[in-house]
Formats: sequence, C-alpha cells, structure tokens
Amino acid sequence: MLFGFVDRTTTATTLKTALDENQARVRGIQSRVARASLNGDGFALSAAGQGPRVPGDGVTGPVDVEAEMAALADEQLRFEATAKLLEKAYASLRSAIRDR
Repeated sequence: MLFGFVDRTTTATTLKTALDENQARVRGIQSRVARASLNGDGFALSAAGQGPRVPGDGVTGPVDVEAEMAALADEQLRFEATAKLLEKAYASLRSAIRDR
C-alpha cells in the first residue's frame, strides 16, 4: 500500500485540517450566540437595551449577536469553498488513478 500518497500528491490533508478548524470556530460562534441569547426566562434576547452578556466567556461587555451571525455566515462561505477545493483535489486524484 502507498502510505502518504494522498499527502504527497494533493493538498487534501491541509484542506481537511482547514475544515476541522472551521468547524471549531463555528462551534465557538454558536456557543456564544446561544449563551448570549439565554436569559432567566429561557431562550430569548434580553429585554433590557444593554444587550446580552455571555458569562464566563472573557467578554466583559455585551455580545454583538449581529456581528456573531455575520461571522457565522463568513465561516459558512469559507467552509463551502474549502469543501469544493477538497472535492476537486479528490476528483483530480481519482482521474489520475483511472488514466493510468
């Protein structure tokens, strides 16, 4: 068996690592938004005009939910682009193997 063949011939490992990092960032954003949206009455934004706060997140001020959602959309675009690149890397490797 050819160990490390995919690593030497494609960028698949780098792209898979990027997808994993992307997922970790998405989980962090989702966690901040969910915790910022919680108040004592359940899942709802704070009624006060000060905005939601995330306890224990190292953020002293209110969490900007709109900015977090924009960051989430950015991460989604990055994920989709990286997934397409990974798909193309595997397709080119598959094509090279078939042509031989």
